[in-house]
Amino acid sequence: MAARNLSGFLVLVLVIAISEAASVFHPITDAHRSSALDLFTPLDGSFSSLEEAYEALRSFEILGIDKKPDLRSATCHSVLETLGSSSSSPKDLYHALRVNGILKCGVKEELFEGIVSGLKAIVSSASSLLEFYYSIGSLALIRDQSSNVNVLLSDAAGVFRSIKALSQSDGRWRYGSNNPESSTSAAGLAFKALAGVISLASSEIDQAMLGTLKNDISKLFDSVEKYDDGAFYFDEKVVEAHEHQGPLSTTSSVVRGITALADVTSGNIKLPGDKILGLAKFFLGIGVPGDTKDFFNQIDSLASLENNRVSVPLILSLPATVLSLSKKDQLKVKINTVLGSNAPPLTVKLVRASRSGSKDGSIIESQDLKFDKESDSHFLDLPKTVDVGKFLFVFEVALHDSELEKVYATGGQTQVPVFVTGFIKVENAEIAVLDSDLGSVESLKKLDFAGENIVSLSANHLQKLRLSFQLTTPLGLAFKPHQLVKKLVRLQVFLKLRHETKVEHIFVVGNSGKKFEILLDFLGLVEKFYYLSGSYDIELTVGDAVMENSFLKAIGKIELDLPEAPEKAPRPPLQPVDPYSRYGPKAEISHIFRAPEKRPPKELSLAFLGLTFVPLVGFLIGLLRLGVNFKNFPSSAVPATFAILFHLGIAAVLFLYVLFWLKLDLFTTLKVLGFLGAFLLFVGHRILSHLASSSAKLKSA
Repeated sequence: MAARNLSGFLVLVLVIAISEAASVFHPITDAHRSSALDLFTPLDGSFSSLEEAYEALRSFEILGIDKKPDLRSATCHSVLETLGSSSSSPKDLYHALRVNGILKCGVKEELFEGIVSGLKAIVSSASSLLEFYYSIGSLALIRDQSSNVNVLLSDAAGVFRSIKALSQSDGRWRYGSNNPESSTSAAGLAFKALAGVISLASSEIDQAMLGTLKNDISKLFDSVEKYDDGAFYFDEKVVEAHEHQGPLSTTSSVVRGITALADVTSGNIKLPGDKILGLAKFFLGIGVPGDTKDFFNQIDSLASLENNRVSVPLILSLPATVLSLSKKDQLKVKINTVLGSNAPPLTVKLVRASRSGSKDGSIIESQDLKFDKESDSHFLDLPKTVDVGKFLFVFEVALHDSELEKVYATGGQTQVPVFVTGFIKVENAEIAVLDSDLGSVESLKKLDFAGENIVSLSANHLQKLRLSFQLTTPLGLAFKPHQLVKKLVRLQVFLKLRHETKVEHIFVVGNSGKKFEILLDFLGLVEKFYYLSGSYDIELTVGDAVMENSFLKAIGKIELDLPEAPEKAPRPPLQPVDPYSRYGPKAEISHIFRAPEKRPPKELSLAFLGLTFVPLVGFLIGLLRLGVNFKNFPSSAVPATFAILFHLGIAAVLFLYVLFWLKLDLFTTLKVLGFLGAFLLFVGHRILSHLASSSAKLKSA
């Protein structure tokens, strides 16, 4: 149990160490697909709004989820109702059209024509950014859903200038002409609205206007923020903004806007590849959000990055960042898009690999990884010069087709921390009891940690205990367990002495560079040991995240003879009681039953049983003496039936008495007897009434 706990602890520390050192980004996995089904759960077959319905449907579509809830019936009804209502706002129409683009609810062309005329009127008179955004977005959606409706803007340049008038000098935008506050999130909405204007323009937009957009995007990217792991994100600057958005929502808005612009400008607007890759890392570094809105923003933004025509980010990931020398693990690298699609033909180069925090130089330089088609990964066999430890691997991706460099963003060099583990040898291990005055060896025992040998030692308070051993790596170098996580825990070598009363003492074994050694002077430890003489169990713990054979080993026992405790000496602490012991097996209870009392002879019991039948025999004899006959038994059908039921009821009562004697309890018997009594009372009254009536007729006759 202790060894299992130790190994689990080391794995936990290793995971924390890697996550703190640097983030390793991975494309979207099946965890997002299962989470999408859990998050987007409709209530009674529908969502509370069309916006929520679109976010669910779009997330399912991007992730390729086929087994999704059936939303078509209720959602399409809401779509048709919204599109057919004259009171629907541009926002309502926008969400309804987005849902219709996925579900294909069968909207008629006449309905589209009526919506288009109203939307064009709103665009021509709009004064706020949101009015432009929803109206132009709705027109673009109708263009994609119907080819027979004219959605082109006759004055696209004027609409372009109206939206551009809301821009600010720092690349951000205002939500309206009456709102002086600018917003980064509003910039994303403006870019997407302008992309819609360009796509709906009846004539080509002036290139000078597109040039101003390039300048706006450049200024906006000047304000992008960066994490240490290479992830870029946008955040709102103004705290007093009308609707403050978080980094995820803000970055998502900007990504949708700039990718939409890049798609409609045919390469006129260039996106910075390194920052686009950094934005992708930001979304991937979030993990799996637990909120539906955050989940949709993440997935939809990644889809926008993957499908844009200018700068598609490629993600370098390692299936495993812990490699075992004993298992001869290969270094494997995968290159995918953010949604997990395969990358174009390319070469992955290991620029260098060096030990983290070391100044010895690189252990691997300029190695091209081989490509495995089956696993779609690049791999490299670790050279024999690689030892255990923490390393920093630097990779570089080179596309085979130089034209693809204009489309894909590889991000230059990528640094990934890698841990190399292996078996550590324990050599020259010995434990000895030394004389305190002369330092001579009183007794010396060799230790074999691979075996089951248990040593037995004895010492008094005037002696010392010394333990020493060496640790060597697979390459034969001295190994020193080291600190992996700053300010969290320091992995060391521990020596534990446990008294027979369960009082424990733990000591850190020091390292002198060549070997580990600890010297316990019992004279200075008598107070720490609470003057407890007796047997102590000795345990040694050796562990490190890169050490595959970390162990907790019982070395043996030592019998300590310590002086008597002074009057004011500290007493050992009370040992905690295991709360689970109260639920364990209890001591067996042995009970001696008293001897059975002496019973009467069998003949006497049988004689008593015979006497119980005497009243029955007397009853039968009495009936014969009284001259019982059946002359008065009714001859008519109804009275005869009641007479028969009356006698059967009496027989049932007698049979109930027999059952009570054999098996029934008193309460059951009384319940049944109550029903039988009521029955006898009814039938008995009827038959006695008949007999009384017959007797009265005879007397009168």
